[in-house]
Amino acid sequence: MRIIFLAYFLTLSVLCQAKTILVGKNHPLKSIKAAIAQSSDGDTIVVQSGTYKEGRILINKQITLIGKHFPILDGENKSEVISINADNVVVKGFKIQNSGHAALEDPCGIRVYDKSNVTVENNILDNNFFGIYIQNGKNCIIKNNTIKAYGKEEQLIGNGIHCWKSENLQIIANKISGHRDGIYFEFVTNSVIWRNISSNNIRYGLHFMFSNDDSYITNVFKNNGAGVAVMFTKNVKMFNNYFEENWGDSAYGLLLKEIADSYIFNNRFSKNTSGIYMEGTSRIKVEKNVFESNGWGMKIQASCMENEIVNNNYLKNTFDISTNGSLVLNTFNSNYWDKYEGYDLDKNGIGDVPYHPLSLFAVLTETNPSAMLLYRSFMITLLDKSEKVLPSITPDNFIDNSPLMKSLPL
Repeated sequence: MRIIFLAYFLTLSVLCQAKTILVGKNHPLKSIKAAIAQSSDGDTIVVQSGTYKEGRILINKQITLIGKHFPILDGENKSEVISINADNVVVKGFKIQNSGHAALEDPCGIRVYDKSNVTVENNILDNNFFGIYIQNGKNCIIKNNTIKAYGKEEQLIGNGIHCWKSENLQIIANKISGHRDGIYFEFVTNSVIWRNISSNNIRYGLHFMFSNDDSYITNVFKNNGAGVAVMFTKNVKMFNNYFEENWGDSAYGLLLKEIADSYIFNNRFSKNTSGIYMEGTSRIKVEKNVFESNGWGMKIQASCMENEIVNNNYLKNTFDISTNGSLVLNTFNSNYWDKYEGYDLDKNGIGDVPYHPLSLFAVLTETNPSAMLLYRSFMITLLDKSEKVLPSITPDNFIDNSPLMKSLPL
């Protein structure tokens, strides 16, 4: 009891001693660096609007740094702008621009070095090499930031939000554009990416590798070079996301490569070259998603096994499903296929005739891409119709035994 009382007393004493330091042209302190030098753990520094060109600002104390009316911190294309090297830091309300550009040093708008409980919130980051970088962080929050760059080539720009070897991160409601990858995770665990908009990035809207037990919820990934890439990962949850307009050679809404034991639920894949591209995946449940107006709804390579595709809508795709092999180790159940031409005599909402979603032409174009020149020709239509009546080339067990007669209200 005495120990608890003593800890409470010490905490209260620190809070009572905390002070607020004002910075700006109308205050005695004109420099943020000078204010940090005079501060102590627990203090708050409030920065008046204006432009501050102070080079690299190092925060090495447990302080809160707040900007009023978005003061500008300008790196003048020379250096990292804010470096955080203390726990329990808050950076809020700044416009942070023009970091240096260097491929070896990876200068950032804001970088967190091996610290915990850091919050970066409600900032504007403009024309930085990397936007926000969390290195070996724990329990950090990146929230409500607008992160914009103007990269033309992926080798000459970094990522919008880059997280490495971290855990328990919250990436919430950020808007990212113009970077190499909008959001990048590597060796990041038990974290959540929620309500972000990642668009017009050169490579991926979201890219993560070796990052287990993470959740990606209600994000928009639109018009990126290749949508979202998930690699060498397990126990991923992707719910209520939008994958839209990710067009291009070898592009896709969502790439799944060497991942296992994951759940993809209630997402919308619209106007992508491929909605989902799966390679080397196992035990993935794909449920209640909408695949609409894609080149391919799903490409499931022969290296995939024990995946369950159930209760999805396939609407207006050029090809609903494609594969590169004859061995089928995945199951399709109770999906709605707008190309299904079967009947339902008992009126139970399930087609009486099983549906083969893999068309002959999809198989041909997988091995001979130039065959797409014949798309919509009478001969190809005739071949596809014949294949559905008497399957000979497409795998017999690539089949939905209970196709739905009406689309699901997703």
